[in-house]
Amino acid sequence: MTHIAPPPARFSINQMTVKQLSLPELVEACGRLGVRGVGLWREPVAAYGLDATAKLVRGAGLEVSSLCRGGFLTALDPAERATALADNRAAIDEAAALGTDTLVLVSGGLPPGSVGPVGPVGSKDLAGARERVADALSSLAPYAASRGVRLAIEPLHPMFASDRCVVSTLDQALGLAERFPASQVGVVVDTYHVWWDDTAPAAVARAGAAGRIHAFQLADWVTPLPAGVLLGRGQLGSGSVDLAGWCALLDSVGYAGPVEVELFNEGLWAGDGVALLEDTVARAAAILGPGGQPHAAT
Repeated sequence: MTHIAPPPARFSINQMTVKQLSLPELVEACGRLGVRGVGLWREPVAAYGLDATAKLVRGAGLEVSSLCRGGFLTALDPAERATALADNRAAIDEAAALGTDTLVLVSGGLPPGSVGPVGPVGSKDLAGARERVADALSSLAPYAASRGVRLAIEPLHPMFASDRCVVSTLDQALGLAERFPASQVGVVVDTYHVWWDDTAPAAVARAGAAGRIHAFQLADWVTPLPAGVLLGRGQLGSGSVDLAGWCALLDSVGYAGPVEVELFNEGLWAGDGVALLEDTVARAAAILGPGGQPHAAT
């Protein structure tokens, strides 16, 4: 049997990285490999059962580093906005039941607008869409605080601004978060989405000083991008991102929370899930020391 080095202490595996594993299979593999943290997604949790999932992960001694995801708060229609708020309150309740204090939010893209002579004309009001996110947060943040949950705004790469996330930079995410107490609303630093942005390090420093880094996720950027770019997150060390540098940056501003690996990649999902988890642990250990600190550059 091949020896597998223990994972870094702060390492957490996002459930979607090993999507091919059932929840019990993932929990068993984490226990065998010594993985202490897992990031969960609402859909597979619902399929397995919220209470059953909470019992399973707690029984295994796993810490739920985050729950994905809430958000999609940019709708113009009042009924759609009410539905989105209700769904986010449900997500907050689910996070509390699972024992995590972090709910990741993806803001939502530009909503459909008016109907023109040749069909629907989508909204082009990015600033207005972001303000609707802020308006929704004013309702959701106090509710989340009452349940012991923090809201973590995740900026996505600008290529997703039209249909998925109008918040494209850490600076924009912080601009929204800073309207609320840091204990209620912060940001997600996801290397896949922010590695290209030369203003991101300053935003990381600002967020770290204010205690607003609520989640840190690792994924690499590989080219050429697949046809479905959402599923193009590269395995650690396979692409262009200075992952060790990002880990060092987060440590330098005082972030001491989980380092969660979140990959969406159909090629990786086509293989054996346990082998993928083992490989991810090994790659994370090459970036981070056993205590979770980044290895010094050589």
